[in-house]
Amino acid sequence: MFLRSQRRDLMTPRSNVPMRWRDEVSRILITKAELHRRVNSLAAEIERDFAGRELVIVSLLNGTVLFLADLIRRLTLPLRLDFMGVSSYRGGTEARELIFTKELRLDVRGRDLLLVDDILDTGKTLACVLAKLGRLKPKEIKTCVLLDKPSRRVEKVAADYVGFEIPDLFVVGYGLDFAERYRNLPFVGVLHPNVYLNGAESMTSAAK
Repeated sequence: MFLRSQRRDLMTPRSNVPMRWRDEVSRILITKAELHRRVNSLAAEIERDFAGRELVIVSLLNGTVLFLADLIRRLTLPLRLDFMGVSSYRGGTEARELIFTKELRLDVRGRDLLLVDDILDTGKTLACVLAKLGRLKPKEIKTCVLLDKPSRRVEKVAADYVGFEIPDLFVVGYGLDFAERYRNLPFVGVLHPNVYLNGAESMTSAAK
């Protein structure tokens, strides 16, 4: 389970950010090495809890892609994989109505499910998805998130497996994006406020 030692709220020197990204990323919150170590330990926890059982992993698109790829390569359990598309952001920082853009193909009735998401923030997305999956009558549902922002929670939900607890910062990288950018960063970084406050116009200028 999640360890308090995984909390990420210390300042990391700006010099750690690759030169290419310093105009847009203020600091690295979680390094590539730290991500690697924590994903290994998460996989070990999941292996222990689901030992001897087939697991259906349901991953939420698109932010989970890098995290999911690293996680499942470390699992030796028999598993099946499916995706749900869920969208609650439209280009900026304001959350809007939750929309399901992709439904499950697998029949999950009576199966053990692991729901994987990139970040647990207000909890609205996770609560909605859990309710939807519950209506499909799986045997058990557990949740795994890379990042947890408990200070932002408005729904009474918690993840069973948490990579890192973080403060209320706008983070990108390792699958997380702003306006579909930064997903490919190999670390989790803190986005400069001027980037997300000024929106797409500022981002276009920064990329030139």
